[in-house]
Amino acid sequence: MQTPTNITLNKGKNLLTITFDGVDYPLSSEYLRVYSPSAEVVGHGPGQETLQVDKENVTIKRIEPTGNYAITLFFSDNHDSGIYSWSHLHKIAKSYDKLWGEYLQKLKDAGHSHSQL
Repeated sequence: MQTPTNITLNKGKNLLTITFDGVDYPLSSEYLRVYSPSAEVVGHGPGQETLQVDKENVTIKRIEPTGNYAITLFFSDNHDSGIYSWSHLHKIAKSYDKLWGEYLQKLKDAGHSHSQL
């Protein structure tokens, strides 16, 4: 299991930088919110995912450790049910370009606007 050596939230509370193996991965609060591991986002099985929209301005209100294996992020839209394990964070950090592109495409396909479309 990959364990981060550092986690930093910027002053604007919209960018979380997580360090794995000496590499910093800056992850926007929007990205973390739309890739929350919660059942609200991923559902309870394949094909039950819910597209998260209008999350461009969401911020992280606070971060709490969850055991020695994860953190819980508390977002400004009151979402707080995702437990971000180190393995989940490592996976979405390493796959940022692919996952972010997929998210933007899903938004476009669903007829939603985004400043990056």
